[in-house]
Amino acid sequence: MVSPVIATVAVETVLLVLKLAFLVLLYLFIWRIVRTASRDLRLPQDTIMLAPGAGGVPVSSRIELGRLVVQKSPSLDDGLTFEVDSRALTIGRGGQNDIVLDGDEFASARHARVEPRRDGIWVHDSGSTNGTFVNGQRIDRPRRLTSGDILRVGETDLRYET
Repeated sequence: MVSPVIATVAVETVLLVLKLAFLVLLYLFIWRIVRTASRDLRLPQDTIMLAPGAGGVPVSSRIELGRLVVQKSPSLDDGLTFEVDSRALTIGRGGQNDIVLDGDEFASARHARVEPRRDGIWVHDSGSTNGTFVNGQRIDRPRRLTSGDILRVGETDLRYET
């Protein structure tokens, strides 16, 4: 018969081994998550931006290019036009943006981004304080622009035209 002391030691040893095995599996699981996430960050974006006239793309799926026309702004002249081509435009108060709204106190440093995709022109809010609006409605996720839409960034209104 096994003494109670030896049985207790054996149970404690088995529990210790199980705890260590659990910790090893937990660390392996976390390592796999971090590795997968870092690999996903290195992959190219889903959005494919094409230069105008790029071959191999059916005419129906080409980017419909357009322009943003200033309707009202404390820092830009009314009627000023910004062409939307195959690259994204950034809008904000900071000097690094494509459309600089330095006199607009309600615009964030990096307020919004207008991005061409295969299926049209999309606007993203870049985490601005006061939000980005399309036709008077605040957007909380990317939204596709259609001709005539009014994009509001801070106190600046831009009309999208094709």
